[in-house]
Amino acid sequence: MKFQWTWLLGILFAIIIALFSVMNVDPVPVNYVFGTSEWPLVLVILGSALLGAAISGIIAAFRTVLAHRQIKELMKDNNTKELLIAAQQNEIAELQKHRPKKEVVAERME
Repeated sequence: MKFQWTWLLGILFAIIIALFSVMNVDPVPVNYVFGTSEWPLVLVILGSALLGAAISGIIAAFRTVLAHRQIKELMKDNNTKELLIAAQQNEIAELQKHRPKKEVVAERME
């Protein structure tokens, strides 16, 4: 359901940008570092929106990759600690097997 709302908001945003762009078709000067040129405002608006979406997508992908890397590291650390706990529990069980019965009875009486 969340994906559907995201999709709907994306389409609504695209329609608003398209309507705004169609209303603004006059040529405007675009200043570059090395010069100036005349572009229709609709292309400037759409180009800016697409560039913003591309930059947002790249940042989101980068953050996703970092999160997956951290998840892998944490899962590896978790598995290592689970193995250590299991080994220590086995060691405790072995030590309790070899414990003299007098000590067990004495502990129960206290």
